Amino acid sequence: MSYRWFVVGMLWCISFFNYADRQAIFSVFPLLEKELGLSMVQLGLLGSAFAWVYGLSGFFAGFVVDRISRKKAILGGLYAWSIICMSTAFFRGFHALFALRAAEGLGETIYYPASMSMVSDYHGKKTRSRAIGIHQTSVYAGTIAGGFFAGLIGQHYGWRWSFIVFGGLGILLGFVLTRFLREPVRGQADLAEPAGTSLSLSEFVQLLRRTPTIICLVGAFICSNFVAVVLLTWMPKFLYDQFHMGLAVAGLTATIFVQLASVLGSLTGGWLADFLRTRTPRGRILVQAAGVLCGAPFVAWCGMTRSVASLIVALTAWGFCKGMYDANIFASLFDVVRPEARGTAAGFLNSMGWLGGGGSAPVVIGFIARDRGLSAGITAASVVYLLACVLLLIAAVFFVKKDICQTETPI
Repeated sequence: MSYRWFVVGMLWCISFFNYADRQAIFSVFPLLEKELGLSMVQLGLLGSAFAWVYGLSGFFAGFVVDRISRKKAILGGLYAWSIICMSTAFFRGFHALFALRAAEGLGETIYYPASMSMVSDYHGKKTRSRAIGIHQTSVYAGTIAGGFFAGLIGQHYGWRWSFIVFGGLGILLGFVLTRFLREPVRGQADLAEPAGTSLSLSEFVQLLRRTPTIICLVGAFICSNFVAVVLLTWMPKFLYDQFHMGLAVAGLTATIFVQLASVLGSLTGGWLADFLRTRTPRGRILVQAAGVLCGAPFVAWCGMTRSVASLIVALTAWGFCKGMYDANIFASLFDVVRPEARGTAAGFLNSMGWLGGGGSAPVVIGFIARDRGLSAGITAASVVYLLACVLLLIAAVFFVKKDICQTETPI
């Protein structure tokens, strides 16, 4: 196996803990509710605290990534969020938990701009969607592990041990990968010569103004992230309350069917997008649009069903569609952004997606759940998926071909 695929494997392991750490808290919501007396809105705020800080710092993190070693950024982030995750176990009260969730968002924010920029320099147009799609499966595996094992550990040993275990394992992984991860030359997969100098803030704003595809992709990511965060944040509690499942079973059921189906969807979407991209510049975005369009009715189904079997079918189908979209989030973006600006662009995408989508979803649904129940909130989220589809189709029809041509000349 060539080193470029080994890089994907190493980053896969880091991303696994990135998502396991952030997912763990949702499976112990019922324990936090009982032990600390937290309300539905306060639980929602714990979910939003991470997203707000993750989003606010994302653009700055991407800006930094284009100027420093991505290896150092990735491993430094891993150490930071793992230590913060472990620290969560030693504090009590809503305000302390809120602050630590926010700090964890700050620790994790640099990973995706740095890792996606690195992958794009090891994998060119022919394999980029597949490489990112394979990497994306770590998100699903980490979410399953965080959801199930946090619930299992919390059920038997208390919620604090969940954070100690995940944080400690992340630190050990960092020690191992320090030896093997190597920094690539920027632009080596796309350009005959090394990439140019990084963009200033004003130059990046100009890039946004003349590349409307980026704006459409950002808008679609805001919408898709809103839906994803709704289900990841509230589905464990929905199962616990609605179907009276135990913590571990609820955490596992809320994640495993969606995430395993997303693995298949991501691999399929990555392969299909690489195939279509060789035939049309619209290939990657059309795969994304198909994913959110087909996923919308299954999101609604998740909220409306009163049968566990029916819910599992809906979660599985939604997960496959979600994976089709997810595999191409950054690959579509990098089609219209040159290597010297990819860290900044990925950070901007993350910021907007988590501020506009991930940051609002837990609290919005928390308020809806307080007045109308979780079922209504989950069902309503399906409409947001349809808006994502509209934005992607606008980009595919009107903008992407021209914007891809722009990347052939220096910024």
